[in-house]
Amino acid sequence: MKNNLDRLRNVPLFSLIDDDQFEQLKKSSITNRYPKGNTICNCDDRPDKFYFIDKGSVKVSITNDEGKEIILAVLTEGEYFGEMALIDGQPRSADVKTREKTTLHIIFREDFDRIFKENNKITASLLHKTTQRLREANKKIESLALMDVYQRIARVFDSITVLKDGKRCIEERITHQDIANMVGSSRERVCKILKILEQSNYISKINNIICINKKLPYNF
Repeated sequence: MKNNLDRLRNVPLFSLIDDDQFEQLKKSSITNRYPKGNTICNCDDRPDKFYFIDKGSVKVSITNDEGKEIILAVLTEGEYFGEMALIDGQPRSADVKTREKTTLHIIFREDFDRIFKENNKITASLLHKTTQRLREANKKIESLALMDVYQRIARVFDSITVLKDGKRCIEERITHQDIANMVGSSRERVCKILKILEQSNYISKINNIICINKKLPYNF
């Protein structure tokens, strides 16, 4: 498949490398398309690739001791994953699976390491992004520990909605089970809360896409 990594120039991480490095990166990288539900990598896999999402989306998740999936993040076009394991050399810490047909640009470890070592600005950018993700993880832990299910849902909606035609909406179709996995609750409980929010006109569904009609109350 023809390699097309030009969109990487729009990613702060790779906007920092010079033209020669970028051309080397393009030549040594590959682009793959994956169907919906395809596993890209598993927890404890060997860290040998960096992934950039050109089209589509993926979910990052772990499975607890009882076999329940917990979604840590949903990543969409323009985002990337796999960098943490490349930095510290430790096995992957989560599973990553496509949520729809997805196109990924893949950079192999040796090429990633070479550019990483040659450019101090990339090091700083990676540390900044890693810190951001750590803060998000801390918020999720706090949410699971201190908030009830409704408050967790409200926080998830606040973090994944985008402004669209004057309303905040979740761009991607997301199932009740996905939301349940994000907030650590049952699908039945989530369905009940969403039904009440919809009946109270706090949210609405347009072509199965959830939109926020007015600011969600802190307690419900």
